[in-house]
Order: sequence, then C-alpha cells, then structure tokens
Amino acid sequence: MRAPTGRHGPSILAIATVGYLISAWAWALLAPLAPLLRGLLGLTAIQQAMVVSVPVVVGALGRVPVGALTDRLGSRFAFLLVTAVTIGALLFLATVVDRSAAGLLFGAALLGVAGTNFAVGVPFVSAGFAGGRRGLALGVLGTGLVGGAVGGLTTVRLVEAYGIAAPFVAPVLALGLFAVLVVVKVRDPPREPSPVQKSGGRLATALRLPITRRATLWNAVSSALYVTFSAYLPVYLTNVYNLALSRTGYAMAGFVILVVLMRPVGGWLSDRFSPRRPLVAALAVLVGATGMQAFTPPLPLVATVVLPALAVALGIASGAVLAQVAAVTPPEIIGRVGGVVTGVAGLAGFAAPLLMAYSLGRYGGYTSALCLLAAVAAVAVRTAITGTRQPAA
Repeated sequence: MRAPTGRHGPSILAIATVGYLISAWAWALLAPLAPLLRGLLGLTAIQQAMVVSVPVVVGALGRVPVGALTDRLGSRFAFLLVTAVTIGALLFLATVVDRSAAGLLFGAALLGVAGTNFAVGVPFVSAGFAGGRRGLALGVLGTGLVGGAVGGLTTVRLVEAYGIAAPFVAPVLALGLFAVLVVVKVRDPPREPSPVQKSGGRLATALRLPITRRATLWNAVSSALYVTFSAYLPVYLTNVYNLALSRTGYAMAGFVILVVLMRPVGGWLSDRFSPRRPLVAALAVLVGATGMQAFTPPLPLVATVVLPALAVALGIASGAVLAQVAAVTPPEIIGRVGGVVTGVAGLAGFAAPLLMAYSLGRYGGYTSALCLLAAVAAVAVRTAITGTRQPAA
C-alpha cells in the first residue's frame, strides 16, 4: 500500500491510528506502575517522578528527529524503527522493572521512543488524503491517544493477575502484529527530488516557516491545558474542592474521552470551513474557560460548564492545528514541521503540572498559574486570527 491519495486512504488511516493507539498504550505504561515500583525498588520521590516523566520528555523531543527521518526515508522505515525500539524497551523493562532502579530509568528512556509514533503518522496520513478530507483524517489519527487510557485501565489488573512483567509483554504482542501489518501493507511512493531536499537544511527550512512557529504556540497551549485538566485534574479537584479520589478519577476519564472524541470534529470543521475558524473559536473558549476556572467557581459550574467547554475546545483545537499544518506545509518537510509542533507541545504538557505545583506552593492556590495559562492562550488567539490568513511561506 502506497501513501498517495485515493482509494487506499481509509486503510492508511486505520494502520496509522492502530499504530498510534498501541504505541500510546506502551508509552503510558510506567505511570500507573510508579507507586508500586517505588515500594518494590525503594525509589526516592525524585526517582519516582523521573520514571513517569522521562518517557514523556524523550517522546516529545524525539518527535523532531523522527519526523525528519520520516521525511527522509519514508513512513514504512520509520514505523518499523520506532516499533522495533519500543518492543526492545518493553522486553528490557519486563526483565529489570522490579530488580534495578538504574535499569528501570534506562528502560523508561527507551520507552519514550513509543511517543514518537505520532510524528510518523502525521505525514503518512497527510499523504493519503486529499485536502478536503485531510483534517478529519488527522483528527481521527489523534484519537489513537486513547491508547494511554488502555494502559491506565489494564496495567494494574495485569500485574495482579499475571505478575509485574505482564503489562510489558501484552503490548509487545500487539506491536509485533502491527509491524507485520506495516511490512505487508505499507509502501512509500517514489520520492521526487526537490530544492528543499537538496539544500541540506531541511530542519532549518521547517523552523523558518511561519506556520511552524505559530502552530507550535497553538499546540503548546492546548497541550499544557490538556495535561492540566486531565493528568493533574485529580490533584487539582482534591486540593481545591476536597473531592474524593474515586470521583476525581471519573472526572479525569470523562474529560479525556470527550477531548479525544472532539478531535475528529475539529478536523471535520477544518475541512468544511477552513482551519482558521474552528481554531480561533476553540482557542477563545480556552481563554474564557481557563480564566473562569482561575477564580474557583462552584463545583457544579465546573462540572457542567467549565470542564466540558475545555474538553470540547481542546479536542477541536487539536484537530484544527493539525489540519492547518497539513494544509500549508510543503509535503517534503511535513514530518519535520509536525515533529517540532508536537514535540514542543509535549514539553509544554510536561511543564504544566510543575507550574500548577509551583503556584500552589508559592501562593497557596492555582489562580496565578491558571491566569498565566489563560494569558498565553489569549496570545495564541491573536496569532491564530492574524497568522492563518497568510500562507506558510
């Protein structure tokens, strides 16, 4: 199967989405195990935090070179390489996870490569769909992030039923099947030489594009708010509203599911109206909802208005950003641009809980952190209004 547009588009999308879902499952495995591993290995609080954060950072930073590799050697090779490294990381972790803190941290770094799968999927899917359907396709690809929820729901149960190595073995089997699927079905089209490819400055060219800088800001804002109101939500609701931990877990799950479901909607709206309209509207909602939450509204208002508005806007913004990038980026460097945009977003998501924790420790609450996030989102709205009217270069 080749990547050009045409009748193979749905199959291309299915392959990429399945691959991203399985990779996201593997990428998120260590977070639910962190409390258990702290007891088994005697980890310090810092070591425990590193077990969770190292895969996130490696996955975010790794999207830039993996996106460049995809542009250079094609999606087939990049999919297989990322899958092979992820399988190796999982097998390594299965043998050392309860034996060595140093081995665990090394394995966590290797496991971060799983997070780079998305940087392969974006150019692969973009090449498989015409402009009128590309936004929806990229939004569907983004739903693969739900694989992280698969890990959250199954990891502890697998440990209880089959032992500490079981959560790492299960995704190995799924990744092996995905690799076979790629070998059998994926064929990259012949690549035409281009001035950009001959220049030797492909990454520099990508960084010079206005769309790279603007989309990086838009996606960073979305990622920071997504992590703040998903991964950090149980802590936030417990500290601010004294909500029981069981209820915060349901709130987090509902928020994540709504965000994921709205990503294809953002892509579809981008196809129908151009990416600018849904992007500006979604970012504006993020400004308003985050600003409202900064002043701690009553819990019923949070549950029925603020959190649903944030989830819908985050999903739509994510789909619209990818659609805008795909619409104006030269095909031969879309992997690099997508890698930069999603990589920086990953770092923003990593930094957001630190900002919230600092605000709580320094000022006794979250108002300052949320006001800062709302202000940055307002800047993103301004750049979306002005920047999406112009071509990328």
